Formats: sequence, C-alpha cells, structure tokens
Amino acid sequence: MKNFISLGAGVQSSTMALMAAHGEITPMPDCAIFADTQWEPYAVYKWLGWMEKQLPFPVHRVTKGSLREDAIRKQNSTGGRFAAIPWFVRNPDGTQAMGRRQCTSEYKLGPLVKEKRRLLGYKARQRIPVGSCVTWIGISLDEAHRMKPSHDKWSQNRWPLIEARMTREDCLRWMEFMGYPRPPKSSCIGCPYHHDNEWRAIKADPKAWADAVEIDRIIRAPARGMIGEQFMHRSMKPLNEVDLSTAADRGQIDAFGEECEGMCGV
Repeated sequence: MKNFISLGAGVQSSTMALMAAHGEITPMPDCAIFADTQWEPYAVYKWLGWMEKQLPFPVHRVTKGSLREDAIRKQNSTGGRFAAIPWFVRNPDGTQAMGRRQCTSEYKLGPLVKEKRRLLGYKARQRIPVGSCVTWIGISLDEAHRMKPSHDKWSQNRWPLIEARMTREDCLRWMEFMGYPRPPKSSCIGCPYHHDNEWRAIKADPKAWADAVEIDRIIRAPARGMIGEQFMHRSMKPLNEVDLSTAADRGQIDAFGEECEGMCGV
C-alpha cells in the first residue's frame, strides 16, 4: 500500500511532512504531492523549494493550469465555463451571496487524484483495487470538522495530526522547537476566504497586492450566466478601497491581541 502526503505547503501539511521525515509519523511516505493552482504567493513557492530539500521523499508538483488566467478568461482549464471561485456577489436588486466553489475540486483535488493514479500505475477510468493507497491530509485538531472520507474506495484518507492530537498552534510550536522557520499561509492570492489579517499579509507584498487588486477589478463584470457584480472582499468594496487597518492602527487598545482566548464562554 502506497502512502501519499497531500502537501499544501502551509503550516499543518508542512509540519506533518517534516514529522514524517523525522520518523515521528510512520510509515515513511512514498512521496508528497503539491497541487499548484499557479496563484499562490511567492512566499509559498519559496517555502516549497526549501521543503523539498528537507524531505527524504520526493515532492511531485502537479497542476491543472493557472486559476488566475482562467479566471481572467472566464473559462476553466478545458475551455468551458470557468471553474467558479466563491467570490462575493452583489445582485442588481441589492441581495448578496457567495458564488459556487468549484476551484478546489478542479485545481486541487483533481490533479491530486490524477497524480495518485499515475503513481499507482493506472490510467484514467482503469479500475484500481480497494485500499491501494493512503492519503495523508494535514488537518489539525482545531479543524476536525473539515475531515471527510475519500470519495475513492481505492484511496483512504488519514489525518496524522488528529491522531497526534495536535492543533495548529502545536504545529507552530513543533516547528519552533525543531529550529525550523515559520511556514507561510498557503492559499490563493485571490481567495475570498481571507480574513483581514491575511489580506494585510498580501498587501505587505507589493507584487501580490497589485495582482489581487487587478483581478478584483477584472471580475467586477458578471461572468457568463451571472447578473451580479463580483468582489474578492466580503465588504463588497473594490479591494483597493477596503480599510484593512487594525484597531491599533486606528488608535484603539487591542486588549485581546486579535485572538479569542475562550473568554466569551464558547
């Protein structure tokens, strides 16, 4: 049975891969697979290059194409209607919604499955025996609600960080204890799920920020089959007009350091 790591190159999956390299998670994986949307921040690609030098097993980079370019062309990687990114939509009647989320399945999960089939020696539509591989997924204890079984009977999912009862903060502490740098957050530059602290991090990178602002402007025009305006930011404002300042920037006292410590009783 093959063991594959789904490597997003963020905090959790990087910690999981490095723990495996140190023998803290067994068995040793056959490889890690990075599904590249071609729209990650530069820091992620730099980190991935560093990671490849630390791991005793190979990292396979796979891609379905550029999510950014397909979003501009308003089509998907096969030339059809573009894979929907769940940007925020404001309809002519004033109602608001989020678009459909298809980018993950097309640009992340699809290439990952295709590469696993290739590594197992099977072509598309060839039947693969049940239980041929295990896919390690870097979900930590604080994200346990994201755990989902595999859609493919030939591949079962495993969550080593859940097994180790590790949270994201535990991952960061492990990285620090081992003397490793802090990993960047892995997500597409134009992802609508960014919180403002993540948008501030993107804004700190002039090239990434200029890219996000440009694409945010381009997506304003409705795509085929839509009638509403699209926005990257949940405020429904052009990205370069959004106030991303912190309470401290505005002269307010931040008594909680922008972190919830459970004081509200949840």
